[in-house]
Amino acid sequence: MRLFTGVELSEEVSRNLERLLTHLRPAAHLRWSPVYNLHITTKFIGEWTESRLGEITAALESIAGRRTVAIGISGLDWFPNPRNPRVFFALVHGGDALTDLARDVESALEPLGIARENRPYSPHLTLARINRAVPLDQLRQGVAALESVDFGEFPADRFFLYRSKLGATGSVYTKLAEFPFSK
Repeated sequence: MRLFTGVELSEEVSRNLERLLTHLRPAAHLRWSPVYNLHITTKFIGEWTESRLGEITAALESIAGRRTVAIGISGLDWFPNPRNPRVFFALVHGGDALTDLARDVESALEPLGIARENRPYSPHLTLARINRAVPLDQLRQGVAALESVDFGEFPADRFFLYRSKLGATGSVYTKLAEFPFSK
């Protein structure tokens, strides 16, 4: 099974992003993310044998005793660049606390043989993927006309282990375990 860890968005932030996506979807034929799938990934684990799932949950349970992480979702951007983008995303602001969480997840999983990420942690919410060249002028105009690109703030007090399963209409994410920051 394919696994990752992540932080769930608040209901308010999800509602605000739903309004954004409802407004922007007609502007470009992209592979838009459904709001119910939006999350802040802290670690992509990849393929893992179900019989060893307990090892991962035990390792992640060791990450406790931290304060809530103040997270803000504001700003929109393109990856790798605005001229030839492959991803349209919202910026996630979690400061050192979110970066520390991602680092601690990596440290907890490394003894299991799960490789550390080579790139610096860069939290974001993938709103759409751009698989082929499509006109983006209308989308860019829609983004420029937005009154605000602040989608809200929330305190994260837990993270989750998710399973990602490919389905006919895209990936389906299922929460397998919950890890509160304090017990």
